Amino acid sequence: MRRVGYTDLDMDLLRTFVTIVDVGGFTAAGARLGRTQAAMSIRIKRLEDLLERQVFDRSSRSPLLTRDGELLLSYARQILRLNDETVQRFAEPSNEGEVRLGVAEYFVPQHLPVVLSRFTQAYPRVHIQVKVGLNDNLLELLRRGELDLVICRPNAPRHGGRIVRRERLRWAAAQDFRVDATSVVPLCSLPPPCIFRSRGLAALDSIGRPWRVLYTSESVMGVIAAAQAGLGVAILPESAVTGGLTHLSVEDGFPELEEIELAVFFGERAERKRLTSTLVRFIEESLRPFEAPRLVG
Repeated sequence: MRRVGYTDLDMDLLRTFVTIVDVGGFTAAGARLGRTQAAMSIRIKRLEDLLERQVFDRSSRSPLLTRDGELLLSYARQILRLNDETVQRFAEPSNEGEVRLGVAEYFVPQHLPVVLSRFTQAYPRVHIQVKVGLNDNLLELLRRGELDLVICRPNAPRHGGRIVRRERLRWAAAQDFRVDATSVVPLCSLPPPCIFRSRGLAALDSIGRPWRVLYTSESVMGVIAAAQAGLGVAILPESAVTGGLTHLSVEDGFPELEEIELAVFFGERAERKRLTSTLVRFIEESLRPFEAPRLVG
């Protein structure tokens, strides 16, 4: 039987490829990786020769992916993630203990399970206790030393948080919800002081659109449930607009809303610094923003 040969992929070439896509250009990627633009081009040529496929469209001035490049990007991200987790795991084999983690409620449904699953696979001897709550409550527990790490929206004038994600606020309602563009907007909201609420009300006031808070809940999930039931319009982070909800836009009579930030805040206990820093690295990698790659037809 003829033996089937295999080609080993070069991590450096894959990392070069992914970095070019993430930062949007050869020059910027070279600056990030400490290499010249020419060196980046050579590495991509080596990768294409290795795969016998073209991954970037040479007819464009910007790095447009071909269909083969789009396919490679998915594999490359998985390969690099597993490589980095493996190296990190063996570089820090002594990590063990407990981390008390506080998480803003709207972050939980979409992101937290993925982050914690990856972390516990890499560090099975680290136990994570999770408390889900609202911003002010979590930051107060952190201040009192009852939490080691908090993932939430930064509250001015509080400083010291590390920004890990930015996303837009959206108007959201049930898919069959209808409201006339000039009528009073029924709102489902958290109680004040809530930045989602205050920004939404200010935006409606700025265009002279009347509103009425019809439903108030102490939890984000309660607000989402009310909007899903068709009681009114909710103001939510984009990642929370799921499960039967749909965006409402300018065409529907709703003004654009600004971005919000998600940050991590560290506690003061020195003996837990290494554990919390390790977890934060996972969080930052999982939430690192990058533009969706453009595909060549």
